[in-house]
Amino acid sequence: MSETATSVKLNRRTLLKAGAVAGGGLFLSATMPFAARAAAGAAPEAGTLSAFVTIAPDNTITIVGKNPEIGQGIKTMLPMLIADELDADWDLVRIEQADFNPEKYGFQFAGGSFATPMNWIPMRQVGASARQMLLEAAAHHWGTAPSSLRTEKSRVIEPETGRSITYGELAAQAAKSSVPDPEKVRLKDPKDFTIIGRAIGGIDSPRIVKGEPIFGVDTQLPGMKYAAFERAPVFGARLVSADLAAAQAVPGVEDVFVLKGEDNPEGLIDGVAIVANSWWTANKAREQLKIEWDNGQWASHSSEKYDAKARELMQGSPAKTLASDGDVDAAFSGAAKVLEAEYAYPFLAHVAMEPMNCTALCHDDGKMELWAPTQIPQSGHGGVAKMLNLPPEKVIVHLTRMGGGFGRRLSNDFMHQAAAIAAKKPGTPIQLIWSREDDVRSDFYRPAGWHRLRAALDDSGKLAGIDGHFVTFETGGEVPMPASMDGSEFPAKFVPNMRYGQSSIDTRVPMGSLRAPRSNAIAFVLQSFLDEIAHEQGRDLPALMLELLAGREKLPDAKTPFGVQPGFDPARATAVINKALAMSDWKAGAPSGRGKGFGFYFSHLGYFAEVVEASVSAKGQVQPHHVWAAGDVGSHIINPHGAMNQAQGAIIDGLGQAMALAVNIEGGAVSQSNFHDYQLPRITMVPRIEVEFVKSDNPPTGLGEPALPPVIPALTNAIFAATGKRVRSLPIDRSLLG
Repeated sequence: MSETATSVKLNRRTLLKAGAVAGGGLFLSATMPFAARAAAGAAPEAGTLSAFVTIAPDNTITIVGKNPEIGQGIKTMLPMLIADELDADWDLVRIEQADFNPEKYGFQFAGGSFATPMNWIPMRQVGASARQMLLEAAAHHWGTAPSSLRTEKSRVIEPETGRSITYGELAAQAAKSSVPDPEKVRLKDPKDFTIIGRAIGGIDSPRIVKGEPIFGVDTQLPGMKYAAFERAPVFGARLVSADLAAAQAVPGVEDVFVLKGEDNPEGLIDGVAIVANSWWTANKAREQLKIEWDNGQWASHSSEKYDAKARELMQGSPAKTLASDGDVDAAFSGAAKVLEAEYAYPFLAHVAMEPMNCTALCHDDGKMELWAPTQIPQSGHGGVAKMLNLPPEKVIVHLTRMGGGFGRRLSNDFMHQAAAIAAKKPGTPIQLIWSREDDVRSDFYRPAGWHRLRAALDDSGKLAGIDGHFVTFETGGEVPMPASMDGSEFPAKFVPNMRYGQSSIDTRVPMGSLRAPRSNAIAFVLQSFLDEIAHEQGRDLPALMLELLAGREKLPDAKTPFGVQPGFDPARATAVINKALAMSDWKAGAPSGRGKGFGFYFSHLGYFAEVVEASVSAKGQVQPHHVWAAGDVGSHIINPHGAMNQAQGAIIDGLGQAMALAVNIEGGAVSQSNFHDYQLPRITMVPRIEVEFVKSDNPPTGLGEPALPPVIPALTNAIFAATGKRVRSLPIDRSLLG
């Protein structure tokens, strides 16, 4: 596309640039400071995000989706924001996936449910600015005032005369218009939204249904070869020697070679690459490799030993205090009753349906070109450039659609491997594909964790204090974010005497973010323990929660690397709790043989309360029958279709984690290998799921994660209601329930 910039507007937040494209269309780019709380007027942080809109003479509108599409619907949702303020005819909108280009698009990533809060206002400003330019072009064309005109479905209309003109016909003239200040442009009243709030199917869904090749693994290039990469089964092991002859002799194998890496699993680690004329051949040839690994001390590590060490540590004092309010020791010394419980949860794998893959081509001039299904291309691009000692401009990354990720593709080890292999085969495109066994055994796992909790009840039975000791993992003396716990986790600040402490165990098991990181585990622990407290008080968890929240003020906002994050709001929490209770007819109880359980959590700026109705068979088989979920993610649900998919999918994800999923470490390696021993939820265990949204006067926030955490304690609390047996360790052990 050729363009000639004709006008530029710069202020403290936004840079808009308009230009004419070949054939007479309008091209509009927007660059805005990166701020997760832009919608709330927070001061911008460093970095930029961009959007591009092109209006062609034939009235088609092309909007570039800058962020990676992982199945969360962002490729559809962000353009909806632009298109609505533009008053576009959605049927004429075309969406293109952007490549990685930090100069054009700034920070491109998929994760943390940040896309909605980051883009709610900026994307709308882009659409409104383009609309204003079109109005000015029409006013010039007809010799009238812009205020006398209106827009509708990609047309400018003059109500007084009834005449109209398409955006396409105005595009060339609009490209000459002055660019408005996006901070001053008038945004629509929400009552006038025509696209925001509509249930719109995913823009790629028809192509997926037809089996079109749009995923990373579908990449095809002329002369392409396929690669497999054998790495040590034991985490942290280093390659000592390798006999490659037998693998090299397999028919169809073109090359076999050793790659030496670093200790950092995020980059290239030691291994052996096999390049062949088909992936099947490359993968089978791995069986012929004879490799000696130096496992060091890590081969002695196991889940069983971790568990024993954690329980030993929990009996002592925490190594670190995360938070402390009031006089916890006095609360316990004066308590009429003290409750104690220990909770635990395992490592979890991501197992995205599309396994890790990347296609790489090393050009003769040394330039490295990659086709990568990555959630965060910045780190992959920078890591590959550093690994190959290339200037950044010599590394090109094309973003492909991803078949899931759930946080796994925030780590770009597969990009490093593909690039390292391709660098050895200049001029030949190389597609690296992991087997499912690779995917399960070479993940960045949701960390396991252990919690010892105590609650002090006073003479009246009121909750006077909570003391928690959390045991987690560290690597190289540092506890990674997904293995950490925030000292503000509810009910902190809502119990007069509260203390959280932490100890850690050294490991080389790679750890990473999995959908609703930290929250997906800690919600189970804290909401289950609060249910135990409520039961001891002779009431239910919702009653305890509502008492803790009653009359309390919103907590202060907090500064984060992504902008200002709003503090926990008891009023919003109360609203979703009451909504979930009404939806589930909570006071009526459950049918005979079933139990109802409740769970609440504030996660990724979203408030969710959920009720699960479940039964347990005589053999301990758990069956969820019904889930009611109430969520507050702000004032608008931008795409109800995508929102429902995200909420229901998160709930199913959480149920699966609770009922069956665990990664076990034996001999320093993962013992699971595929779906036969890491069983994702089957359709027979999926309950009826009802989701309703509680609208609040707050900017919209993301939905990829917040619906997951509360469903796990809601399920385990339902099991207690049905059987009288507490679930304090995940996954649920059927033998303890039968």
